[in-house]
Amino acid sequence: MNKPIIGVTPDFNAGNRKDMGGKEPTYFLRARYMKAIEDAGGIPMVLPLLSNRAGWRQVVSHVHGLLVTGSGSDLAPELYGERQRHKFARMSRERATMELGIAKAAYRADVPMLGICGGMQSLNVALGGTLYQDIAAQLKTSIDHLPSRSATRTSHSVQITPGSLLRRIAGKARVDVNSSHHQSVKKVAPNLVQTAVSPDGVIEAVEAPDRAFILGVQWHPEFLYERDPVERRLFTALVRAARTFADGQKRRE
Repeated sequence: MNKPIIGVTPDFNAGNRKDMGGKEPTYFLRARYMKAIEDAGGIPMVLPLLSNRAGWRQVVSHVHGLLVTGSGSDLAPELYGERQRHKFARMSRERATMELGIAKAAYRADVPMLGICGGMQSLNVALGGTLYQDIAAQLKTSIDHLPSRSATRTSHSVQITPGSLLRRIAGKARVDVNSSHHQSVKKVAPNLVQTAVSPDGVIEAVEAPDRAFILGVQWHPEFLYERDPVERRLFTALVRAARTFADGQKRRE
């Protein structure tokens, strides 16, 4: 049986980040994402940061699933109709353009898609949602969503909506997750619904009920999946949905 191909979005250094190649323009992607897809039975493929609609559509037509990864930087608020109110590192224009464009293309084509942390935020913005620019400054919460502890350790719980895709994957109403973000979903995009929240009300998962498999989670399962069966099932569910999508393509041919 052929394994489904999962396109994976990389980060990008345009030449101003010492932690990612210095002055040399560099693609950057943590191996954890690739290994998680491979361990789940898929073939991960790093995607090029294309800047036009035709390129996004062509990429989407050649993969069976999409993983939109997390990022240490944030989408420019102008992309969701706001001005920047808090100081933070901005995602490169190249990456933001690609992620928002390919998320829209994948949604239209009903290609299975999993967004992780910043990838969930990109998915929400791509489909018309907005973000809190800084949780600590804009929300009253006792939870530190950007703790100093390693992402290999859990930080807080999330409550999952009954009947949701995420609930079917997790198999339980509450799970403990890690946390490494200072932004979060504010207005959920019209075609998405929230399906998990942390105890302080921060949205921790969104999904598209009118699509077979489009899911975003605010935490980082790639740090936990090797020892946590719930986190592992997020990747196996993506790969399984991608395999179903690939089988459907073959039947249409």
